[in-house]
Amino acid sequence: MTGQVWWYVARATGMIAWALLAATVVWGLLLTTRLAGRKPAPAWLLDLHRFLGGLAAAFTALHLAGLLADDYVSFDLVDILVPGAASWKPGAVALGVVSLYLLAAVEATSLAMRHIPRRRWHAVHLASYVLFWSATFHFLLAGTDAGNPLARVAVDVVAALVVFLTLVRILSPRARPRPRPRPRPAPPLGPSPGCSSIRVAARVASQAGSPRTIRRAPATATGGKP
Repeated sequence: MTGQVWWYVARATGMIAWALLAATVVWGLLLTTRLAGRKPAPAWLLDLHRFLGGLAAAFTALHLAGLLADDYVSFDLVDILVPGAASWKPGAVALGVVSLYLLAAVEATSLAMRHIPRRRWHAVHLASYVLFWSATFHFLLAGTDAGNPLARVAVDVVAALVVFLTLVRILSPRARPRPRPRPRPAPPLGPSPGCSSIRVAARVASQAGSPRTIRRAPATATGGKP
């Protein structure tokens, strides 16, 4: 038992890494479809997606450390970094190595998302689909616990959910970007209301004081002349 501790560590961390990776992919698909609610998604949902991806990377590192420290199935750096170099199930281990590089690329571009073009980040992020399936087949072919009935049910359910959400994302119509409103032209410059009222008052005063506006007073009742 003591001599196989690292082997159990590698097995446990590998299953946890796959579960976290599956949760990251499913959560990302929910965010990119209308099934998660209105768009855009709140910031904490995006943060949770990134947090799950970071945890998946951390447990993947622990999985590799357990493989290197274990002497039950001997692995060295070449075995876990070069596809096909391992003598134990080379095809299945090669899928794990490919998954490792895909995970590193996705996480690195996600951390540097603000410093790289969005198209490049999106192109690399699409590799998450390939990452999920390569990691899933790596778990099924190389995982010692892949024969566990609970593990097989979990893999089947998650795989079906990923396929369903992927089809929803592909077949659902994309929202067209709203056109930007055109700026309204500025109104022509003219006299302010205060100036116009002053001019009207001055015109009325000038007309009231002109000789044409002064009328003769009517004659008095005694008949006198004015």
